[in-house]
Amino acid sequence: MSAPATLSQPPVQLTLPRPVPQQRFRTPKKNIPQTPQERNMVLLAARAYVEREKPVPPLPQDELAKHADLLVAKLGLDPIYRDYVGVLINNELWRETLAAVPFERRLLLIPKCLRIESKCPAPFDEFGLLCKQCGLCSIQDLQLEAERLGYAVLVAEGSAIVMSLIQTGKIEAIVGVSCLSVLERAFPYMEAAAVPGVAVPLLQDDCIDTTVDLDWVWDYIHLTSDDRTRRMDLGALREEVDFWFTPLTLDAVMGAPVGEPERIAREWLQRAGKRWRPFLTVAAYQALQSEPGAPVPDSLKKIAVAVECFHKASLIHDDIEDGDASRYGEATLHEEYGIPVALNVGDLLIGEGYRLLSESAFGSEERVQMLQVAARGQRALCRGQGTELAWTRSPRPLTSVEVMEIFELKTAPAFEVALQLGALAAGVEAHEEISPVLETYSRALGIAYQIRDDLEDHTGGLSGAPDDVSGMRPSVVLSAGWERAQGDAKATLEACWKRTGGFSAEAIRAACVESGALERSQDLLERYKEEAIRSLGELENASLKGLLRRVLGKIFNDTEIKGWCKEFENKELAQ
Repeated sequence: MSAPATLSQPPVQLTLPRPVPQQRFRTPKKNIPQTPQERNMVLLAARAYVEREKPVPPLPQDELAKHADLLVAKLGLDPIYRDYVGVLINNELWRETLAAVPFERRLLLIPKCLRIESKCPAPFDEFGLLCKQCGLCSIQDLQLEAERLGYAVLVAEGSAIVMSLIQTGKIEAIVGVSCLSVLERAFPYMEAAAVPGVAVPLLQDDCIDTTVDLDWVWDYIHLTSDDRTRRMDLGALREEVDFWFTPLTLDAVMGAPVGEPERIAREWLQRAGKRWRPFLTVAAYQALQSEPGAPVPDSLKKIAVAVECFHKASLIHDDIEDGDASRYGEATLHEEYGIPVALNVGDLLIGEGYRLLSESAFGSEERVQMLQVAARGQRALCRGQGTELAWTRSPRPLTSVEVMEIFELKTAPAFEVALQLGALAAGVEAHEEISPVLETYSRALGIAYQIRDDLEDHTGGLSGAPDDVSGMRPSVVLSAGWERAQGDAKATLEACWKRTGGFSAEAIRAACVESGALERSQDLLERYKEEAIRSLGELENASLKGLLRRVLGKIFNDTEIKGWCKEFENKELAQ
């Protein structure tokens, strides 16, 4: 976006990634866990169950059902979840075996019902669908990525075809995508052949125009024994990082606070927050170690706390510049202590961040580059915030591309700084090889993260967070709404962009819904998530690649499985 005349900076050239497959949604049902948190709980429980009980694969179907019943009872789940739990247990049984099988000895089995049936141009032969790479559905992305890795790929249903491939002896493991009813029918053949197989259930009922959790599929098709982080407990790592921001641990890392400004700064560091940025620093470092699960060195804690110092300082200054009165459900720092004190504390935290970087025990070359990375990130953030502030002096409607160019400067640098610092902590040589990928990944991640925040402003997903709708600040949802709206909705959004007042936040949200802005923004979110995934294709380090792929899924873990296949339901009703 070309900056207003009040800012002298070169324009940022931002190109939208290519469209992602069309999304289709169904009405949620109650026969499997409905939220990502519940499903993750069941997955972790299945993993712990397999590690504890150590059942030996292949398990006959009746034995697998017994294990599923035991876990369902232990977790207090509805018995209707048994088949879903059985799939998770079976996946965990074969997970390590699958990881040891070379990609070129694996089969990816994709159902043809992932296509958009009314628009799909692909023909069929005796082996299944011949994808035309039209980009309308997820089949293209899954097939291209799997074949790039070396997989055999089959877009078809039918146990006979799978068995014929198994009997050739060229297939040693299968990653299958299917509805639970088909998985149930195919299971005896897999068990009889003792072929390692993991399965990903489809997300909707009906046998046409379905979708699948792409994060789950990508995790499995990239699973390799070369990835030393694949068993790393990211949840436990986040909890450990969060613990570093308790009073005693902060004092151990930073030294005891001296004077009132430092006391206030420490209290602000301890306040709520997702701590994604320091977590990314530690995760990147760990992925580049020969033993990723080893204890975190104290010097890395300094780097991680420095990253949070920079982030929390930016929030203090943003809240002042945007006039926000609350954050984390509490008064902002300038509301509590006044603007002069808040400005001073923000500046102090920036200084603390640079102090921690310079005082870490890493080599002199690593520390110099760390300071340079942090300085570049700080400069980019200020340029982005400056562009937004210049807009407030002469507000006008911004296009989606213009808004995302601000995001690229304001939000993406913090993620890049976090990852680059973690990589530098692992050594300059390791960092040089992966730095360009981290830059591309961070850019896409940061933009996607901000789009997700904008969507949550319209759906009420962020309690206690500043609201760009009520604050009439640049938002990709508002820009998408203004670009698409007509009539009264267009007038409402035009007035919002020009900050002329006379309308409510509810009216703005209604205009965005009417114009299809939420759907457009969701599509952009998926595009940038996909761009982040694709950027990892250039990484040769399997551990870092696998970890960053899982981190992306953890940050944006919002896909819900919504029901069984209608064929399965009809069978159940007939019994």
